[in-house]
Amino acid sequence: MEAMCVIAFHWRPDGPLPLLVAANRDEFYERPTAPLAWWEGGRLLAGQDLKAGGTWLGVTSEGRCAAITNFRAPGEARMDRASRGRLPVRFLEGEGMARAFLEDLQKEAMQYNPFNLLLFDGRELLGFESRQARILSFAPGIHLVSNGVFDEPWPKVETLKAGLAEAQDDDQVLLTLLGDTGPSEDGRLPSTGVPIAWERALSPVFVRTPTYGTCASTILRLGRETISMLEQRFSAAGPEGQSRFQFPRGRAL
Repeated sequence: MEAMCVIAFHWRPDGPLPLLVAANRDEFYERPTAPLAWWEGGRLLAGQDLKAGGTWLGVTSEGRCAAITNFRAPGEARMDRASRGRLPVRFLEGEGMARAFLEDLQKEAMQYNPFNLLLFDGRELLGFESRQARILSFAPGIHLVSNGVFDEPWPKVETLKAGLAEAQDDDQVLLTLLGDTGPSEDGRLPSTGVPIAWERALSPVFVRTPTYGTCASTILRLGRETISMLEQRFSAAGPEGQSRFQFPRGRAL
Protein backbone atom coordinates (compact mmCIF):
# COMPACT_ATOMS: atom_id res chain seq x y z
CA MET A 1 0.00 0.00 0.00
CA GLU A 2 1.48 3.30 -1.11
CA ALA A 3 0.77 6.51 -2.98
CA MET A 4 -2.38 8.55 -2.98
CA CYS A 5 -5.59 6.75 -2.12
CA VAL A 6 -8.26 8.92 -3.73
CA ILE A 7 -8.29 11.76 -6.26
CA ALA A 8 -11.44 13.74 -7.07
CA PHE A 9 -11.29 16.25 -9.89
CA HIS A 10 -13.73 18.59 -11.58
CA TRP A 11 -12.82 19.19 -15.22
CA ARG A 12 -14.25 22.39 -16.71
CA PRO A 13 -12.04 23.10 -19.74
CA ASP A 14 -14.04 26.15 -20.87
CA GLY A 15 -14.44 27.74 -17.44
CA PRO A 16 -12.30 30.19 -15.44
CA LEU A 17 -11.19 27.28 -13.23
CA PRO A 18 -10.47 24.45 -15.69
CA LEU A 19 -9.29 21.98 -13.06
CA LEU A 20 -10.10 21.49 -9.37
CA VAL A 21 -8.42 18.57 -7.59
CA ALA A 22 -9.20 17.31 -4.07
CA ALA A 23 -7.12 14.33 -2.99
CA ASN A 24 -5.88 12.24 -0.08
CA ARG A 25 -2.52 10.54 0.10
CA ASP A 26 -2.44 7.36 2.24
CA GLU A 27 0.87 5.94 3.40
CA PHE A 28 2.67 4.38 6.34
CA TYR A 29 3.23 7.15 8.86
CA GLU A 30 6.89 6.21 9.27
CA ARG A 31 7.74 6.78 5.59
CA PRO A 32 9.86 9.97 5.37
CA THR A 33 8.15 12.76 3.47
CA ALA A 34 8.88 16.42 2.76
CA PRO A 35 5.90 18.80 2.93
CA LEU A 36 4.47 20.71 0.00
CA ALA A 37 7.12 23.17 -1.23
CA TRP A 38 8.85 24.50 -4.32
CA TRP A 39 11.54 22.08 -5.47
CA GLU A 40 14.98 23.22 -6.49
CA GLY A 41 14.73 25.44 -9.54
CA GLY A 42 11.40 26.99 -8.50
CA ARG A 43 9.28 25.38 -11.22
CA LEU A 44 7.74 22.34 -9.48
CA LEU A 45 5.47 22.62 -6.43
CA ALA A 46 4.84 19.27 -4.69
CA GLY A 47 5.39 17.19 -1.60
CA GLN A 48 8.20 14.68 -1.86
CA ASP A 49 8.64 11.05 -0.89
CA LEU A 50 12.13 11.14 0.63
CA LYS A 51 12.56 7.38 0.36
CA ALA A 52 12.23 7.10 -3.44
CA GLY A 53 12.42 10.76 -4.47
CA GLY A 54 9.07 11.01 -6.23
CA THR A 55 5.74 12.69 -5.57
CA TRP A 56 2.04 11.80 -5.56
CA LEU A 57 0.65 15.17 -6.69
CA GLY A 58 2.36 18.22 -8.12
CA VAL A 59 1.94 21.30 -10.29
CA THR A 60 4.30 23.57 -12.19
CA SER A 61 4.36 27.34 -12.36
CA GLU A 62 3.16 27.07 -15.99
CA GLY A 63 0.13 24.99 -15.01
CA ARG A 64 1.17 21.39 -15.72
CA CYS A 65 -0.28 18.94 -13.20
CA ALA A 66 0.25 15.26 -12.38
CA ALA A 67 -1.16 12.89 -9.77
CA ILE A 68 -0.85 9.15 -9.20
CA THR A 69 -2.50 6.37 -7.23
CA ASN A 70 -1.55 2.74 -6.92
CA PHE A 71 -3.92 0.07 -8.25
CA ARG A 72 -4.57 -2.27 -5.32
CA ALA A 73 -3.55 -5.70 -6.59
CA PRO A 74 -1.21 -7.21 -3.99
CA GLY A 75 -0.73 -10.38 -5.99
CA GLU A 76 0.81 -8.40 -8.85
CA ALA A 77 3.20 -6.24 -6.81
CA ARG A 78 6.97 -6.84 -6.89
CA MET A 79 9.59 -5.16 -4.74
CA ASP A 80 12.16 -4.87 -7.53
CA ARG A 81 10.11 -2.63 -9.81
CA ALA A 82 10.78 1.06 -10.40
CA SER A 83 9.17 3.68 -8.16
CA ARG A 84 5.85 4.92 -9.51
CA GLY A 85 6.29 8.25 -7.77
CA ARG A 86 8.97 9.23 -10.28
CA LEU A 87 6.42 9.28 -13.11
CA PRO A 88 4.69 12.53 -12.07
CA VAL A 89 8.10 14.13 -11.64
CA ARG A 90 9.20 13.06 -15.13
CA PHE A 91 6.12 14.62 -16.66
CA LEU A 92 6.26 17.81 -14.61
CA GLU A 93 9.94 18.38 -15.27
CA GLY A 94 9.41 17.90 -19.01
CA GLU A 95 7.72 20.13 -21.56
CA GLY A 96 6.00 17.61 -23.84
CA MET A 97 2.28 17.09 -24.23
CA ALA A 98 0.43 14.64 -21.99
CA ARG A 99 -0.66 12.34 -24.81
CA ALA A 100 2.87 11.93 -26.17
CA PHE A 101 4.14 11.21 -22.65
CA LEU A 102 1.51 8.51 -22.13
CA GLU A 103 2.08 6.95 -25.53
CA ASP A 104 5.72 6.52 -24.58
CA LEU A 105 4.70 5.23 -21.15
CA GLN A 106 2.58 2.50 -22.75
CA LYS A 107 5.83 0.83 -23.81
CA GLU A 108 7.24 0.67 -20.27
CA ALA A 109 4.16 0.51 -18.03
CA MET A 110 4.89 -3.07 -16.93
CA GLN A 111 8.18 -1.96 -15.39
CA TYR A 112 6.08 -0.55 -12.53
CA ASN A 113 3.65 -2.00 -10.06
CA PRO A 114 0.06 -1.23 -11.19
CA PHE A 115 -0.96 2.43 -11.05
CA ASN A 116 -3.30 5.13 -12.30
CA LEU A 117 -1.87 8.42 -13.55
CA LEU A 118 -3.65 11.74 -14.13
CA LEU A 119 -1.91 14.36 -16.31
CA PHE A 120 -2.76 17.90 -17.39
CA ASP A 121 -0.44 19.64 -19.85
CA GLY A 122 -2.23 22.98 -19.78
CA ARG A 123 -4.63 22.02 -22.56
CA GLU A 124 -5.56 18.34 -22.35
CA LEU A 125 -6.47 16.28 -19.27
CA LEU A 126 -5.74 12.56 -19.62
CA GLY A 127 -5.77 9.47 -17.44
CA PHE A 128 -3.68 6.32 -17.72
CA GLU A 129 -4.44 2.85 -16.33
CA SER A 130 -1.22 0.87 -16.36
CA ARG A 131 -2.62 -2.67 -16.22
CA GLN A 132 -4.10 -2.28 -19.71
CA ALA A 133 -1.75 0.57 -20.73
CA ARG A 134 -4.96 2.47 -21.48
CA ILE A 135 -5.13 6.23 -22.14
CA LEU A 136 -8.40 7.93 -21.15
CA SER A 137 -9.98 11.27 -22.04
CA PHE A 138 -12.54 12.86 -19.73
CA ALA A 139 -15.82 14.58 -20.50
CA PRO A 140 -16.39 17.81 -18.56
CA GLY A 141 -17.65 17.08 -15.07
CA ILE A 142 -16.61 15.38 -11.85
CA HIS A 143 -14.43 12.27 -12.01
CA LEU A 144 -12.62 10.24 -9.39
CA VAL A 145 -10.09 7.49 -8.99
CA SER A 146 -9.05 5.53 -5.94
CA ASN A 147 -7.13 2.26 -6.08
CA GLY A 148 -9.30 0.74 -8.79
CA VAL A 149 -9.86 2.11 -12.30
CA PHE A 150 -11.03 5.64 -13.08
CA ASP A 151 -14.65 6.30 -12.06
CA GLU A 152 -15.04 2.82 -10.56
CA PRO A 153 -17.89 3.29 -8.05
CA TRP A 154 -16.16 2.38 -4.80
CA PRO A 155 -18.12 3.67 -1.76
CA LYS A 156 -15.48 6.27 -0.85
CA VAL A 157 -15.47 7.50 -4.44
CA GLU A 158 -19.23 7.91 -4.51
CA THR A 159 -19.20 9.70 -1.14
CA LEU A 160 -16.58 12.17 -2.27
CA LYS A 161 -18.23 12.71 -5.66
CA ALA A 162 -21.54 13.67 -4.06
CA GLY A 163 -19.84 16.10 -1.70
CA LEU A 164 -17.70 17.69 -4.39
CA ALA A 165 -20.77 18.37 -6.51
CA GLU A 166 -22.28 20.47 -3.72
CA ALA A 167 -19.28 22.33 -2.31
CA GLN A 168 -16.36 23.45 -4.45
CA ASP A 169 -15.63 27.06 -3.57
CA ASP A 170 -14.62 26.62 0.07
CA ASP A 171 -11.32 24.91 0.88
CA GLN A 172 -12.40 24.21 4.44
CA VAL A 173 -15.53 22.40 3.26
CA LEU A 174 -13.42 20.36 0.87
CA LEU A 175 -11.01 19.46 3.67
CA THR A 176 -13.98 18.32 5.73
CA LEU A 177 -15.10 16.09 2.84
CA LEU A 178 -11.59 14.66 2.58
CA GLY A 179 -11.65 14.05 6.34
CA ASP A 180 -14.69 11.75 6.26
CA THR A 181 -13.86 8.69 8.38
CA GLY A 182 -17.17 6.89 7.86
CA PRO A 183 -16.57 3.22 6.92
CA SER A 184 -18.47 1.36 4.23
CA GLU A 185 -20.83 -1.52 4.83
CA ASP A 186 -19.28 -4.92 4.16
CA GLY A 187 -21.70 -5.58 1.31
CA ARG A 188 -20.38 -2.54 -0.58
CA LEU A 189 -16.69 -3.17 -0.10
CA PRO A 190 -14.54 -3.84 -3.15
CA SER A 191 -12.64 -7.13 -3.33
CA THR A 192 -9.03 -6.24 -4.07
CA GLY A 193 -7.11 -9.18 -2.66
CA VAL A 194 -6.37 -7.81 0.81
CA PRO A 195 -7.92 -9.32 3.98
CA ILE A 196 -11.43 -8.16 4.85
CA ALA A 197 -10.13 -6.29 7.90
CA TRP A 198 -7.97 -4.17 5.60
CA GLU A 199 -10.82 -3.64 3.12
CA ARG A 200 -12.83 -2.21 6.02
CA ALA A 201 -9.97 -0.07 7.31
CA LEU A 202 -9.27 1.34 3.83
CA SER A 203 -12.92 1.99 2.96
CA PRO A 204 -13.33 5.55 4.35
CA VAL A 205 -12.29 8.62 2.41
CA PHE A 206 -9.95 9.41 5.32
CA VAL A 207 -8.04 6.32 6.49
CA ARG A 208 -6.64 5.93 9.98
CA THR A 209 -4.97 2.87 11.52
CA PRO A 210 -2.20 2.79 14.12
CA THR A 211 0.54 2.53 11.47
CA TYR A 212 -1.01 3.54 8.13
CA GLY A 213 -3.42 6.22 7.06
CA THR A 214 -4.12 9.50 5.34
CA CYS A 215 -0.94 11.55 5.63
CA ALA A 216 -1.99 14.53 3.48
CA SER A 217 -5.13 16.13 2.10
CA THR A 218 -4.53 18.42 -0.87
CA ILE A 219 -6.69 20.92 -2.75
CA LEU A 220 -5.42 22.25 -6.06
CA ARG A 221 -7.20 25.02 -7.97
CA LEU A 222 -5.71 25.38 -11.42
CA GLY A 223 -7.26 28.53 -12.88
CA ARG A 224 -6.58 30.29 -16.13
CA GLU A 225 -4.74 33.11 -14.38
CA THR A 226 -4.02 31.90 -10.84
CA ILE A 227 -3.00 28.59 -9.27
CA SER A 228 -3.50 27.77 -5.60
CA MET A 229 -2.51 24.67 -3.65
CA LEU A 230 -3.29 23.74 -0.06
CA GLU A 231 -1.86 20.76 1.83
CA GLN A 232 -3.01 19.64 5.29
CA ARG A 233 -0.69 17.03 6.77
CA PHE A 234 -1.47 14.33 9.34
CA SER A 235 0.43 11.91 11.55
CA ALA A 236 -0.79 9.02 13.66
CA ALA A 237 -1.47 11.58 16.41
CA GLY A 238 -3.68 13.80 14.24
CA PRO A 239 -3.33 17.03 12.22
CA GLU A 240 0.17 18.36 11.69
CA GLY A 241 1.28 21.36 9.61
CA GLN A 242 -0.49 23.07 6.74
CA SER A 243 1.03 24.70 3.65
CA ARG A 244 -0.69 27.07 1.23
CA PHE A 245 0.61 28.59 -2.01
CA GLN A 246 -0.96 30.93 -4.57
CA PHE A 247 0.78 32.33 -7.64
CA PRO A 248 0.08 33.64 -11.16
CA ARG A 249 -0.11 30.89 -13.74
CA GLY A 250 2.66 30.95 -16.28
CA ARG A 251 5.23 32.68 -14.17
CA ALA A 252 8.50 30.93 -13.30
CA LEU A 253 9.29 31.56 -9.65
